[in-house]
Amino acid sequence: MGVHEGAKRAPCLSGAGVTKVFGVGSKRNVAVDHVDFSFDEGELISIVGESGSGKTTLVKMLLGLTSVTAGDIYFMGEKRDIRTRKRKREYWRGIQAIFQDPFSAYNMFNKIDTVLLDCIHMRGGRRLPQEEKVRMMSEACGFVNLKYEELTNKYPFELSGGQMQRLMIARIFLLRPKILLADEPTSMIDACSRATILDMLMKLREEEGMTIVFITHDLGLAYYVSDKLLIMEKGVIVEQGAADEVILNAQHPYTRQLLADVPKLTETWQQEDTGAATFTKARRHKEE
Repeated sequence: MGVHEGAKRAPCLSGAGVTKVFGVGSKRNVAVDHVDFSFDEGELISIVGESGSGKTTLVKMLLGLTSVTAGDIYFMGEKRDIRTRKRKREYWRGIQAIFQDPFSAYNMFNKIDTVLLDCIHMRGGRRLPQEEKVRMMSEACGFVNLKYEELTNKYPFELSGGQMQRLMIARIFLLRPKILLADEPTSMIDACSRATILDMLMKLREEEGMTIVFITHDLGLAYYVSDKLLIMEKGVIVEQGAADEVILNAQHPYTRQLLADVPKLTETWQQEDTGAATFTKARRHKEE
């Protein structure tokens, strides 16, 4: 049994009737339409859907980067209040994100030292001795297999895409948020780096008890890593539940279509009459 299985969990992030509407009149577009969800502490959740399904808009609302048209979001059991800059910064101590495009995630005019120091300062370490700050930055870089002494005084654009993704995880290591939203974090890097990034995120979850929410179009990846799946289509959550239940007993036609589109690389991946795919691998966090 995995580290997090069997333990009593409490909701850390939930929503009721969460809606986002862009535009008015004939240009009105409902990007997210009255969705309900609940994520528990230490849980790994994947929100799966094709481009335009509303999953990234939902993430931006969860982060407080996009306003909510209707509905409520709850953080650690209380209704979220981010109306002031101070309250928003406090909220961001508990929830952070890794985005798909590492090149757009940084201010390219800020050196890497500044990127990491900002995280230390956000956690209340502004007055720490410089030696301690360097130690913390070195530890964070070591966690993602980077060497701080090789990064200091460099700018993000001097790194490869894979190194920038690792640096984003080093930021998360320093910030230690309760919740991490990972929006397609491996889609723009090579397969070898992709596996490394996933291993690092799994390690964060295991060591910190962090709740991780993956946003992805890759149903195979989502099933492999997740405790819970949410399937989104046209702004609506059409199906959600335990990963095994959603995959092996899919109820909604859209979920079945996503399953049918999963590449069948071996004979052990076969479609059944229900439209569910038979995945024969063991999910990593359920091996113990």
